[in-house]
Amino acid sequence: MSIYISMMDVKRNETPHRHGICLCLFCGLPAAGKTTLLKALSNHTTLMGWTTWSLLYDDLIPQEAFTEVCMEAKSQPHHTQTKWKHHRQAILSWLANFLQNPSQDPSSCGSDHEVHQRCMALQKQDLPATLQAPHSQEKILFLLDDNFYYQSMRYEVYQLARKYGVGFCQVYLQCPTELCVSRNRGRAVPLSEEVILEMVKRMEPPNPLKNSWEQNSLTLSSCEEFTNHNLQSLTTLISSAFDNPLSPFQNDTEKREMDRQSCANSVLHQADQACRRLVSKAMLTVREKSISSEHLSSLAKELNKSKARVLQDLRKDVNCGLFISPDDSIDTGRAVAHAVILFDRELGEIMSAVQQVSE
Repeated sequence: MSIYISMMDVKRNETPHRHGICLCLFCGLPAAGKTTLLKALSNHTTLMGWTTWSLLYDDLIPQEAFTEVCMEAKSQPHHTQTKWKHHRQAILSWLANFLQNPSQDPSSCGSDHEVHQRCMALQKQDLPATLQAPHSQEKILFLLDDNFYYQSMRYEVYQLARKYGVGFCQVYLQCPTELCVSRNRGRAVPLSEEVILEMVKRMEPPNPLKNSWEQNSLTLSSCEEFTNHNLQSLTTLISSAFDNPLSPFQNDTEKREMDRQSCANSVLHQADQACRRLVSKAMLTVREKSISSEHLSSLAKELNKSKARVLQDLRKDVNCGLFISPDDSIDTGRAVAHAVILFDRELGEIMSAVQQVSE
């Protein structure tokens, strides 16, 4: 079983922390083995004396919210996507409430009612009484199990860890698409193969070389059964995160914030111009075919709506720091290229539909 590990070599943060807390997220394709590994790790860390809370997104988020979750470019995905994102944010809100006041039982933290009730059902045991002590040495480990296929999804968890000064690490399970599809067929409630294949296209594995915030990462191949050696590698990763909690964000100066916003606006402008060129090229191609002016107008509206969605997502990603370079500036080229690739993919699907109509 191949292993790649890259952990931050930093001095122990001397900022006082109320408890030893770590957020460890598991990412990868559906049926890659995340939940199997997480459950084995949870049993292992419990024997080590750590208090471990497993947040399995598949159990916390209602099943209907996953329908066509990776199909943004299909006919009517917007309502489903919005509902799915809402539940994901509710889980983070629930977790943030606990991190803000670790002396409370997480099951008492309020958030989205439906997700909150599922958290309550999953976490029936009380936290140890020692957590009530102001200088408790109890280690609390949160294991987050989800696909986390976009970097921005993982960055939200990182931001949460940094905001409250706790440990953060992530585990990526590499698994061939064919094996994931095969394993998925054996599930009680399998996903459609189309969803898995679409997620393969969108998967953005951790990249410690480009993203400094992803340095505390572990990559495992899940083609075979997990071993005790894998568990030891995981506990080493998590122990490092416990010992080196993130430093809370410092207040940015007004000038730095203005510079960041100016750069973000420049990114959006460049992406908008690049997408406009793609739209113009597509419209020129369509005009050469025998398509009515009504269909041309409808096509133009559809392309502009698609462009607006891509730019809106780009703004969110830029604001959450997804494209930050090692020198703490925005990587404009990477951000623009990312948006253009996404829009070009959607444009291709829209044009393919137009081609079928014209034939």
